[in-house]
Amino acid sequence: MLAAQVEIAVRRQLLERVSDARRRSDALFRIVRSDSIYERPIPERHRILFYVGHLEAFDWNLLHENVLGLKSFHPEFDRLFAFGIDPVGGGLPSDQPSDWPSLEALRDYVTRIRAALDEKLADGSLESYGQSRDGFPLDTLLNVAIEHRLMHVETLAYMLHQLPLDRKVPQENPFRLATPPVTCRMIEIPAGVATLGLSRAGETFGWDNEYEAHTALVPAFEVDQYEVTNRQYLDFMAAGGYETRAFWSDEDWNWKSAHAVSHPVFWTKLRDGWLYRAMFEEVPLPLDWPVYVGHAEAVAYARWAGKSLPTEEQWHRAAYGAEDGTERDYPWGREAPSSSFGNFDFGHWNPTPVNAFPTGHSAFGVHDMLGNGWEWTSTVFAPFAGFEPFPFYRGYSADFFDGKHFVMKGGSPRTAACMLRPTFRNWFQAHYQYVYAGFRCVNP
Repeated sequence: MLAAQVEIAVRRQLLERVSDARRRSDALFRIVRSDSIYERPIPERHRILFYVGHLEAFDWNLLHENVLGLKSFHPEFDRLFAFGIDPVGGGLPSDQPSDWPSLEALRDYVTRIRAALDEKLADGSLESYGQSRDGFPLDTLLNVAIEHRLMHVETLAYMLHQLPLDRKVPQENPFRLATPPVTCRMIEIPAGVATLGLSRAGETFGWDNEYEAHTALVPAFEVDQYEVTNRQYLDFMAAGGYETRAFWSDEDWNWKSAHAVSHPVFWTKLRDGWLYRAMFEEVPLPLDWPVYVGHAEAVAYARWAGKSLPTEEQWHRAAYGAEDGTERDYPWGREAPSSSFGNFDFGHWNPTPVNAFPTGHSAFGVHDMLGNGWEWTSTVFAPFAGFEPFPFYRGYSADFFDGKHFVMKGGSPRTAACMLRPTFRNWFQAHYQYVYAGFRCVNP
């Protein structure tokens, strides 16, 4: 009896988290002015309207028949809004606004889905929905729905970042933290073990690519104490970084040349300097904020500096390891994430100086490893040994095991706290500049 009561309490907590995630996505769409919902701020992505439908279609397709026995009331929309687009994959979309349904029709679809799911899940008989037809517990599927939506709350934020400023409704922008100038140095990380991945015997939710748990011996190395800043990246540009062939692979050089890439996508050139494209305004380039760039640009910088990007194992060791051989839950210790430890969980719309959260450093003294910008690694996104795709979402990870995507770790200002667990893996292609992602370098 007690176990059943605990299960019901956990499930109700999950339903509260579903509601909270919905509130976050709803609030994000309200940033877009009503006459701009059909805009496409990033050429490789769908129009904004698509995501209004996609978040609900995903939840519906995941739960309605597979678990709850509900019949579809709009199969066409279920299919139309089922899948997004992999950036830089297969050319640019060519659809027109007229190809899409009206916002009114889409909002009706969203309302009906939420009402149907909520009624079924909150009818006092939650225990009757124990698992899906694939044998996965409902709790797992609810976690999938929650984190899928929260991922999109982040990806939509960087999409809306590229929307012209006059097409957005300004929001309260948290103050810019004043910090001492950043002094750049490297931290020695002794050889040790990094424990990657989740154990299937554990109770922590994870996506399919997070399994199975395993250890890796990491030789000693040095790592930047802070993420590379806009100030440091300016030095790379002043040294001819974008014009020097030796810093770029053949593929990256061809991409850069074909698209006339000459600076980070968040920067705007002035006659005598640079502006930074913040979420709701343009400001003089904040020199101590982390630079946001694509993987190809990060690799070029690292080569110019005579260093390299960390492997996933090195990054993990620097973030969670300790000299006594133990590993921490978070870089700062075991305490749950809060605003005192870093720039994450929707606390800010923009980056903060890389030294703004001194209490968030790792056991080795490496700062800003969670939040303020995902961090590129040199590790190609690939399955861990024992990988098994989720049967209800087989392509979530497997579709991207193509040798073209690179693992990112850490989190950004718009990353939800639940995805700051050590095992979470993000990934993007090397030539995608729009994500909130920076980097730090290592030696050797």
